[in-house]
Amino acid sequence: MLEMKRHCEHCQQALAGDGEAYICSYECSFCVDCCTAFSATCPNCAGELVRRPRRATDAAE
Repeated sequence: MLEMKRHCEHCQQALAGDGEAYICSYECSFCVDCCTAFSATCPNCAGELVRRPRRATDAAE
């Protein structure tokens, strides 16, 4: 199962499970602003950052 991290790995902004966030294939997670600043490239692995799927708010975490 995809790990839904709760904070941006760069700026520590809270990431809501049902909000917009971006991840790479290693599940590094970033907010919209950091993803934009990094030109959609993960600063950890240089992989592509893509929009993280949203999980229903009542789903088990």
